[in-house]
Amino acid sequence: MNYSLRQLRIFVTVAQARSFSRAGEMIGLSQSAVSHSVKELENQTGVRLLDRTTREVVLTEAGQQLALRLERLLDELNSTLRDVGRLGQQLSGTVRVAASQTISAHLIPQCIAEGNHRYPDIDFVLHDRPQQWVLESIRQGDVDFGIVIDPGQVSDLECESVLSEPFLLLCRDDDPLAALPDVRWQSLQGANLVLQDYASGSRPLIDSALMNQGVKAAIVQEIGHPATLFPMVEAGIGISVLPALALPLPQGSRLAVKRLTPVVERKLMLVRRKNRSLSGAAQAIWEVVRIQAQRLTEARIRDPLFNASEDQM
Repeated sequence: MNYSLRQLRIFVTVAQARSFSRAGEMIGLSQSAVSHSVKELENQTGVRLLDRTTREVVLTEAGQQLALRLERLLDELNSTLRDVGRLGQQLSGTVRVAASQTISAHLIPQCIAEGNHRYPDIDFVLHDRPQQWVLESIRQGDVDFGIVIDPGQVSDLECESVLSEPFLLLCRDDDPLAALPDVRWQSLQGANLVLQDYASGSRPLIDSALMNQGVKAAIVQEIGHPATLFPMVEAGIGISVLPALALPLPQGSRLAVKRLTPVVERKLMLVRRKNRSLSGAAQAIWEVVRIQAQRLTEARIRDPLFNASEDQM
């Protein structure tokens, strides 16, 4: 039997009002629509629920039993729906966010600070891991969402781009390349390179850029943690290509960063499981990260390091 919630609510209203017309006024339906709904319910149950007279509606014994039970059930249903609604709007609890090391070090601290300020009842927990671990944690539901470098075509994840930034050259300040206003990728031909390893989402993009520009260089060191690039380059082991988010340079270092042309960018994306809703708290933190990324983009507008002319693109 297929009873609709609407039918049950109409019947309970009629039972309480003892009148089709009064019930119709209470729920915004015509008397005939109310009567038709109750008649359908009687046909579906196979039981007469009401005795109709010219003046009033009288519940049969079966109707009395049904009305009594339905009132309790509908009250419980309404209470449950209200609780669920409040839960969806609740801005408290723990939100787990995963991000790679560079993103964690240079974007997420501002997000945590802003989140703590806006939502003091939300506990923002950061998981600082390599990109592949971040993606797998999102898939497994171990974290609410993550911030990663564009993972490409992933059918099981929903991605929202929040930041685009260029790759830059890192070298010593006494390197001849440091004296140039911009450095072309071809200038890296034959150079010794110190790069992040393949746990980083940036490495495949750097490899692709080198290949597309026809650059053949010697990879002399592959580093797990991006902060290690700075002392390696300063020690003269090689030069490096790094994302802008890895800045600023260590204070007092003898290092320089130069814009590489043509510009090659990476995209940072907010990522969550496809077809899975975020909690109210997680959605709030998602928006905090998105807004902080937008603020960073706006802050870079006047920095010449991030503004190549069209002929350099």
